Amino acid sequence: MRKRLIAMLSIYLAVVLCLVLGYYFWLKAREPNTQVVGFFDDIPETRLVIGSQVIREKAPPLVREGRVLLPFDTVKKHIDPYIWWDEEQQKVIITTKDRVIRMETGKLEALVNEEPMDLQFPPVEENGVLYIPIDFLKDFYRINLRYMPEQDVVIVDHRNSIYRIGEPLSAEAVIRTGMSIKHPIVRTFSEAELGTQAAELVIFEEYESWYRVRTYDGIFGYIPKADVVVRDIVMTEEDPDRRSATAPVLPSGKIGLVWDMTYSKKYMEFSREKSPGIDIMSPTWFEIIDREGTIKNRANLEYIEWAHSNGWQVWALFANSFNDIEGTSMILNSTELRHKVIKQILAYASLYELDGINLDFENIYLRDKDAYTQFVREITPLLREQGLVVSVAVGVPGGSETWSLSHDRKALGETVDYVCLMTYDQNWPKPGSSAELQWVEDRLMATLEEVPANKLLLGVPLYTRLWQEEEVDGKIKTSYVAALTIDGAWKRVEENDATVVWNPHTGQYHATYEKDGKTIRMWIEDADAVNAKTSLVHKYNLAGACVWAANFANESVWPVFERNLKQIKHYEEWKALVIE
Repeated sequence: MRKRLIAMLSIYLAVVLCLVLGYYFWLKAREPNTQVVGFFDDIPETRLVIGSQVIREKAPPLVREGRVLLPFDTVKKHIDPYIWWDEEQQKVIITTKDRVIRMETGKLEALVNEEPMDLQFPPVEENGVLYIPIDFLKDFYRINLRYMPEQDVVIVDHRNSIYRIGEPLSAEAVIRTGMSIKHPIVRTFSEAELGTQAAELVIFEEYESWYRVRTYDGIFGYIPKADVVVRDIVMTEEDPDRRSATAPVLPSGKIGLVWDMTYSKKYMEFSREKSPGIDIMSPTWFEIIDREGTIKNRANLEYIEWAHSNGWQVWALFANSFNDIEGTSMILNSTELRHKVIKQILAYASLYELDGINLDFENIYLRDKDAYTQFVREITPLLREQGLVVSVAVGVPGGSETWSLSHDRKALGETVDYVCLMTYDQNWPKPGSSAELQWVEDRLMATLEEVPANKLLLGVPLYTRLWQEEEVDGKIKTSYVAALTIDGAWKRVEENDATVVWNPHTGQYHATYEKDGKTIRMWIEDADAVNAKTSLVHKYNLAGACVWAANFANESVWPVFERNLKQIKHYEEWKALVIE
């Protein structure tokens, strides 16, 4: 009996002990962690915070007399991917939507859109690292910047962001390293801080019962939702287009830009009455002709007066030397030569009172892709400052030509007002169509992944290439003969009684005939081909079309542009007209 009582008592004591221990551990589990740790302890030098992230790079920020300088590589990676460093000339170039800033290491003066501005600190090199005076650039980059000496942290926020702002409900609220009360504390708040800027919290992420926040002094962590009051939403507008002069207003409807090879006065045959559907003439006026950046000028005031009298704008074409790829490379990679070229174009644009500039740089090394983008980014704000519209001609995605691969269509589309897609010369230099309809649509759809539709002009060719085939030593040899106008192509058809077949897939007439033992082939670009191609402008809601070139046109083609670009409002309307 005694043994039984002892056993029962032992069991009872064991149960009680288990309950006591369970209660103890239950209480311990509910007890919050009170350990306070330093958030930046693993970063011994000046820290950098950009938005919702702590930035950890090899080189830290510099703070000189309260002014902040950031490493060039950090700025390029986290703030401005297009910032440019010319090591040979020791110059930094920053381009924004409406400004070009040029700074030279060691010099307390910068050029902003060609106007001098004083710097408190120039770009400097320390321990092999190039540092940029970010204080001077904060308004150009539209960023907010502050330095918190207590934490030795630089905090950068983009102004075109949306933030929720909150504050702790009481001094008992704490910021922790994770979403649990068992995580260590990284920030506490005193009664004196409550209701002041020091207690401000920027809320980045929201979870079921926690917020991820950043304190005013740059510390990141987590706080229970129940401990926070959300009092405001900070939202800033997109950077406005601050043109110094008013850009010309385009007519209603889709845009019709026509390139004009201005080597004679043939243009005088065009008029608003005879050639409807035109909004913009782009004469081939300016071309780089040597490796010093000298520009050949074919412009004349008579042309300007003629175009404006017809209600057309003039966006003069500016090209590189297509036959000197090495010379183009030298110019694009030299800060001074780019600057020289830009100043000449600005002067000509002012002299002739142009409405816009169309950039057409082809035959560029693939390695110069970024250099060309930089050139466009440098010239665009300065042209806009003079009130000009800026457009750029680009090759198609998937093109095998070096110059096509060397066009960063996405970056260029982000920079300029309009992108002219050169959807032609599909098979060149091999025989075949200049631009089959399906090929054009395929290339267009690929481009729309890079360039927004409201900036894109679809290239429409008016020339027909004539090809001939002949048997030489038992083999068929194909050669190119000539580029024909619309009238010239149909004249060949009539004179040679050619076989002509309309191909709905290519959107063209295919013509063949025999002459002098040779087979002649043409894929004809005419009013019917234009009708098919310009339907894509509505199908994909593009800004309009760009036409190469006025010199190949005849009077039958212009009413098609007028109808499809100006009168028809949508793709379904065009399809209904075709069925009729």
